Amino acid sequence: MVLRPELFATPPTVAEALLAAPTLAGLTADELARQHQAGLVVDADGRPCDLEARVSRAVPVYLYRDLPDEFDVPFDLDILHVDEHLVVVDKPHFLATMPRGRHVTQTALVRLRRLLAEPDLAPAHRLDRLTAGVLLFTRMPAERAAYQRLFADREVRKEYRALAELPRVHEPGASRSPLARGASPLELVERKTVRVADRIVKTAGDLRARVVDGPANAVSDITLERAIDGPSAGCATGRLGEYRLVPHTGRTHQLRLHMASLGVPILGDPLYPEVDDDLAAAPDRGDFSRPLRLIASRLEFTDPVTGEERGFESSRTWSSGEVPSPDLRPT
Repeated sequence: MVLRPELFATPPTVAEALLAAPTLAGLTADELARQHQAGLVVDADGRPCDLEARVSRAVPVYLYRDLPDEFDVPFDLDILHVDEHLVVVDKPHFLATMPRGRHVTQTALVRLRRLLAEPDLAPAHRLDRLTAGVLLFTRMPAERAAYQRLFADREVRKEYRALAELPRVHEPGASRSPLARGASPLELVERKTVRVADRIVKTAGDLRARVVDGPANAVSDITLERAIDGPSAGCATGRLGEYRLVPHTGRTHQLRLHMASLGVPILGDPLYPEVDDDLAAAPDRGDFSRPLRLIASRLEFTDPVTGEERGFESSRTWSSGEVPSPDLRPT
């Protein structure tokens, strides 16, 4: 991996940069010290690194680790489309996009490379591990940057679906969520689109993003599409709604935070509006019965290689991500 000192206020040590790296999530200082003592932390020339050395520029460091035990995510990675340029999949809940931290083999990238025997496959963008839906992979290394630039430059039209409680706007004492900085749930009436625009930051090492003062860098359009009758797990009132979410920016946890800020957190969210430690830890115990009800339902863009208009849509339903794990054994 490449150490990134520009992400720190002052030049970090090699150890500080490694422990803060998202791709090494879960690495402890003691484990790092043991790996270093065993000669498993080296530079580009294979020489042992000095963990206390300050890093002032981007430098590669190689850290060798044993693969962690992982539970099999018991849902299929459905292929929506294949051509000479792209592979488009319908990612299930709980499956990470690419290896990161404790999630290595149970990722969409590793599954797809093994299934298709294509080591050059690479994701053009990323979906959170808890989010299901349309995910794009590139097949040609020479074309990868063009597709990734589409997402970086916000030239992809995205649409999501979510399940959450209906706004409690008619109840006595109903008020805005303490997370809210922009729109009010009082504005979120059926078929009316509410725009939430605020400034979201997420600090390395923190589980949750947060809204702060300053110019908006996160914009989402949220529409309550329909009411759904009947009780549901994780919904105290049984007053559910299906929401259409259109992000115009791509901040980490943006849609989850914006829904929570309106007082309608997405069902199955372990982080917003408050951290639910039991729910957050469930997948790492092999419990896949309580997914985040968020699906990346559609992607549209002009293909940078062929020039054609592209559109891909998820076929996932709410029930397709709610089947309990049949096997709780790690692999």
